[in-house]
Amino acid sequence: VIIYVNKVGPYSNPQETYHYYSLPVCRPSKIVSKDLTLGEVLSGDRMAHSLYEIKFNEEINNKQLCSLTLNYDEINALRLSIEEFYFFEFVIDDIPLRGFVGQIEETNLFPHKHHIYVYTHHHFDFHINNNQIIYVNISTKDHPPTSLDDDSVRTLKLEFTYSAKWHKTETTYKDRAKYIANTGFFPETLEIHWLSVINSMVLVFLLMGFVVIILSSCQSFIETFSQ
Repeated sequence: VIIYVNKVGPYSNPQETYHYYSLPVCRPSKIVSKDLTLGEVLSGDRMAHSLYEIKFNEEINNKQLCSLTLNYDEINALRLSIEEFYFFEFVIDDIPLRGFVGQIEETNLFPHKHHIYVYTHHHFDFHINNNQIIYVNISTKDHPPTSLDDDSVRTLKLEFTYSAKWHKTETTYKDRAKYIANTGFFPETLEIHWLSVINSMVLVFLLMGFVVIILSSCQSFIETFSQ
């Protein structure tokens, strides 16, 4: 099963996204990007191969992804992303999987205080029909998160792990698009706005193509007339 990491960004503004590997997270020694289609480029995708190793229909209980020692700046970058409610997005078999980088626990309104935690475990639930993946869900709360509260810490060691379970479903592959569409991560208004942005960009590209064709035709006409 190929698992691509994609992007991260603030939940309140899904259009503002960055590469997943811009955060201090587990990554290969050499980052290999996926060849993107025009639609993926317009969607702001930045897919790259990950370190996750999951074989089809093989359950994983608790496997280490990597061990990271973060420096002071990396700890602060991770802390800031969680305070801004960053989400992440992975892609498996053209299915987007989304979750939050961490969580904030409010403890006091005035003076304002809160605890910051980073999720270090990802659990994948695969739903399959025969040998086809119909849907995948990712969850982050199966293991206790790690606290990032201590501002005096100069380095922090994090252990990242993952697990996977497989479930049979009666949903067929041709019907999976409807199933995926009904599991929205963002509020409907945000998804509609993002779709309108993509449609506008496609329209701009089409208009640019028409302009190029018209200018090319005019140039040919002028050259013929001048002769």
